Amino acid sequence: MSSTALADTATTRTALVVVAHPRPDSLTAHISRLTTRRLTAAGYRIDLLDLNAENFDPRMTDADLPDWNNRDKTYSPEVESHMRRILAADVIVAVFPVYWMQVPAILKGWIDRVWNYGFAYGRSKPRLAGKRMLWLGLAGAADDDDVVGLMQQALSAQLDDGIAYYCGLTHSSVGLLAGAEEKPQRLDAEGNLLLDEALTGATRAAHYEALERRAIGFVDELLATARIAV
Repeated sequence: MSSTALADTATTRTALVVVAHPRPDSLTAHISRLTTRRLTAAGYRIDLLDLNAENFDPRMTDADLPDWNNRDKTYSPEVESHMRRILAADVIVAVFPVYWMQVPAILKGWIDRVWNYGFAYGRSKPRLAGKRMLWLGLAGAADDDDVVGLMQQALSAQLDDGIAYYCGLTHSSVGLLAGAEEKPQRLDAEGNLLLDEALTGATRAAHYEALERRAIGFVDELLATARIAV
């Protein structure tokens, strides 16, 4: 192996890609694969964390309850393993379907159990400082539905402000991919759910190509923040 190759290996950055969907054939999984390819092309080593495939249990256990008198508590082996994966990552991308303007239960449980006291918060010098995060959420609401703006605000408040800022991450952003369903969804003035006709043929292909471009655009924006920081 050449000295150049050794240097490249020594400086390889790691991207932790967290997937929160039970079906490997889902649009969420597809977007996660696009994300990993983009990050790989940018020189990142990928640590793929498929929460369902790895049978992550989102329920809090006694072993993982925070001890407010001991910020150096050793948590369960599963949680400690996930903590090490987060610490090893330079950037983190979570890809998930949006449920009720929130992340799915399995992703919320991952945050509750792993982003725990003494690890992600509770120290004068945050352990996650310097890391950058993208929350890539897929929503069924049509792009032109007024709820999309409210959804963006709600997710940003929860994820950028309530979690990433609180835990000292250097950068956090929500990339909301509305229009993920084949039948665009929207609410009328009375709050009734309206479903458009299912997208087909060239219209469907163009729709999802545009969604893929938006997803890649969010990843590129994340990569740009890393380059600026360096």
